[in-house]
Amino acid sequence: MSFLRRIGSAIRIPALSILVALLVGAIFIVVTDIEVLGLLLSDPIGALSLGIGRAASAYSALARGAFGDPASFSRAFESNGDINIWARALRPIVESVVSAVPLIFVGLGVSVAFRTGIFNIGGAGQFSMGAIGGTIAALVFGAGATPAPFAILMVMLFGVIGGAAWAFIPGFLKARLGASEVITTIMLNFIATNILFFLVINVEFIQMPPYIQPVSKELSQFVELPGILPIEGLRLNISIIIALITAALVSVFLFRSTRGFELRAAGLNIAAAKYAGMGAATSIITAMLISGAISGLGGALVAVGTVKQLSPGIAGSVGFTAIAIALVGGTRPVGVVATALVFGLLQNGSRLMQIETSIPIEMLLFIQALVIAFIAAPDLTLGILKNPFQSVLRRAKK
Repeated sequence: MSFLRRIGSAIRIPALSILVALLVGAIFIVVTDIEVLGLLLSDPIGALSLGIGRAASAYSALARGAFGDPASFSRAFESNGDINIWARALRPIVESVVSAVPLIFVGLGVSVAFRTGIFNIGGAGQFSMGAIGGTIAALVFGAGATPAPFAILMVMLFGVIGGAAWAFIPGFLKARLGASEVITTIMLNFIATNILFFLVINVEFIQMPPYIQPVSKELSQFVELPGILPIEGLRLNISIIIALITAALVSVFLFRSTRGFELRAAGLNIAAAKYAGMGAATSIITAMLISGAISGLGGALVAVGTVKQLSPGIAGSVGFTAIAIALVGGTRPVGVVATALVFGLLQNGSRLMQIETSIPIEMLLFIQALVIAFIAAPDLTLGILKNPFQSVLRRAKK
């Protein structure tokens, strides 16, 4: 019971913040609708009714895009096990989980660095270098050159090495020269992107014939990650299981090991950690190595198992989104996994919301920003839920 109470206490503010963000987002959907604004003076009741209907339709599309359409599930249950109908019903929720996988890995990596007092903004670069490492491993050890389990293990190992090696650079510069990890990790993100671009354009070993598009060869021809659903066409594979195992290992390391305690102590007070005999420089480098290794592992699994190709845009916005996820999740592995799944649902659901309601994708980014803002101000979140008007007026007077 105490464990459940702790879990409830940990997710209380993030859950309430997401609820408040959705409510505020609904208000903005209403007040930015041109048709609603046009009716506001002539028919305020009708305008309000139309606006609420538009917001409800938007969130309905968001939910169906994230979890699936209830009607599709009804047809699937009535289909007597038709695989194609089940695939259509399950695809939205499966794609939401798939979208969350890279966020879990990079979010976990960033959290380890944050716990040590290191502001690692290089998750995207470390993810990209891990993707490069995993791609090289797939091309070298795949296609029957080695047994499939060994090839998958090499993909993971090369991804870990690629991400860790890339993270070692800013860690070393921070520990030995005092260089700002914020600046070095941002710059290394751009360098990693250009290294990846160079490889897929100029290295024939990696390029896809006829060498027109800047992408690698089709990696599924070399290594195929096992799926975890008995339905062909659904992209959910063992990457999600590896992500959850990684989260459990990170939790044990940070909160159940001596070395993890030293890293957390260094993050809380570096001077006190030095006084207690803990090596500050070693803690910084170790944290960055672990952070980069986890992000790199995610990059390798996504490139080989999900996207099945190496391309310049493979990292996307995962680096900065993962920073938000780490903060929203309280830099705890359980919180990171839960928040990454929520963000994965929002990202996947937003596609259908945009198609059906013409609401721009920027509205989703706005809601994500609101989530972070409300988590940063928990008193405001609780005040809005208790008495929204009184809370807002009190804040305005101050």
